Amino acid sequence: MAKHIELTTEERQTLEQMVKSGVRSARVVGRARALLLLDRSQGNESTLDEVVEAAMLSKGTLNNLKKRYFSGGIERALYDKPRPGAKPKIDGEVEAHLIALVCSDPPPGQARWTLRLLAERLISLEVVDTISHVAVGDALKKMNLNPGK
Repeated sequence: MAKHIELTTEERQTLEQMVKSGVRSARVVGRARALLLLDRSQGNESTLDEVVEAAMLSKGTLNNLKKRYFSGGIERALYDKPRPGAKPKIDGEVEAHLIALVCSDPPPGQARWTLRLLAERLISLEVVDTISHVAVGDALKKMNLNPGK
């Protein structure tokens, strides 16, 4: 892999604007600064150690930044890929069922709905595969509902 990169005039102007404006996150600004320091198109002869020192990045981070630049360009180098994370268990459909349950009469022999009863009923109705009473409580709190009243 090449030690340095050669930015186009447009890429260089974009990166310089990012560094000057300071509107972006510190991570993006730091990456932009590092790319500018690695750029050889303007006759910059900095060594990698000097770039590491000036950009306040580790050699590993700098190498990862270069790999990302060479594989996907400036956008790939500056920004992380979105991370998927877990899909929320309670979506609009589950919320609707939950609201209907809270507004309905509690099961026979119960004075009121408890969080555990609501979670069990959502599972028995096959609205969700699994759900904890804590998740039910969080959803109710978000919706400003109270099953006890």
